[in-house]
Amino acid sequence: MEKILNYGQLIVSILLIVLILLQQRGSGLGSAFGGSGDVYLTKRGAEKTVFILTIILAVIFLALGLVRILS
Repeated sequence: MEKILNYGQLIVSILLIVLILLQQRGSGLGSAFGGSGDVYLTKRGAEKTVFILTIILAVIFLALGLVRILS
């Protein structure tokens, strides 16, 4: 069981890294210091899907970590 949890967490962490890197750049902290003054736009299509998948994988990663600690 421990081996399955280790591999599961490894796979989820790699997918999480890929999804974070796929997200659009330039909409973060840089805009607070003189970046583009664009108005906030709603996420649509693939961008929204990547965003939601990132949240889901982060929760799964956290749950796997907690299960490993408690077992």
